[in-house]
Amino acid sequence: MPVKLTVNAKPTTVDVPAEMPLLWVLRDVLDLKGTKFGCGMAQCGACTVHLDGVPVRSCILPVSKAAGKRVTTIEGLSEDGSHPLQKVWCELDVPQCGYCQAGQLMSASALLASNPHPSDAQIDTAMAGNICRCATYLRIREGIKKAAAMKAEQVAPARPARKRTGK
Repeated sequence: MPVKLTVNAKPTTVDVPAEMPLLWVLRDVLDLKGTKFGCGMAQCGACTVHLDGVPVRSCILPVSKAAGKRVTTIEGLSEDGSHPLQKVWCELDVPQCGYCQAGQLMSASALLASNPHPSDAQIDTAMAGNICRCATYLRIREGIKKAAAMKAEQVAPARPARKRTGK
């Protein structure tokens, strides 16, 4: 069955069974290997992608549910690794083994898109569905906070220099 969707801002059509999980369409049909298979039951978060900006577990989502929608994978977060989260993840050495990190980054980016200044509790709640076997949760939280501050600096307008009048 042909399914039309937009993946990382590129319109595409895939001819696959309607019930095929989006994860396998992304990995096996479109060759986007960044999204990982973890548990296959939507419990670990390794397969997290955005569907119209909302984080979803692609391992259980039939591709037919993505028809006509925008799908963003880790490859679509930024082409050159310039997203504040990606920069901070490297700077702080957030990942240990790295397997879960694509899902972590996708959940974190959705959080920051909806809440640019999350508290620790809000970060913990938003990230609760992403399991890290290496337990880098404190570095993940620190990374999200630092990326939020970085994004705030990027959007804050520069203050014009005040003219001195000599009075």
